[in-house]
Amino acid sequence: QVQLVESGGGLVQAGGSLRLSCAASGRTLGTMIMGWFRQGPGKEREFVTATSVNGRNTYYADSVKGRFTISRDNAKNTVYLQMNNLKPEDTAVYYCAADLNPFHQLGSFRSDFWGQGTQVTVSS
Repeated sequence: QVQLVESGGGLVQAGGSLRLSCAASGRTLGTMIMGWFRQGPGKEREFVTATSVNGRNTYYADSVKGRFTISRDNAKNTVYLQMNNLKPEDTAVYYCAADLNPFHQLGSFRSDFWGQGTQVTVSS
């Protein structure tokens, strides 16, 4: 069983930045592809980004490319999402997710475990 706990959400003005963290336990982080998803008000959950087990490869949704950066510190069992130039449409609950198959293509990320989510609100 993998436990994922997100933190770092909050209220920020448009153009601002936030960094989310996801602490993983129950399994060595370096064996899992990790990703972030989000669900805005009245919307379905959508993929944001994913990173390979060693962090060398990343994949982003077009809507966040160039503004968001995913990274991981396997020694600390933590994954990060740096979000810059935030827009009101980025307002959502952000979820950390783990894919236990390290051979999946990042664009075909399939979550086996989810965190509880952290709220990000961007005001205009």
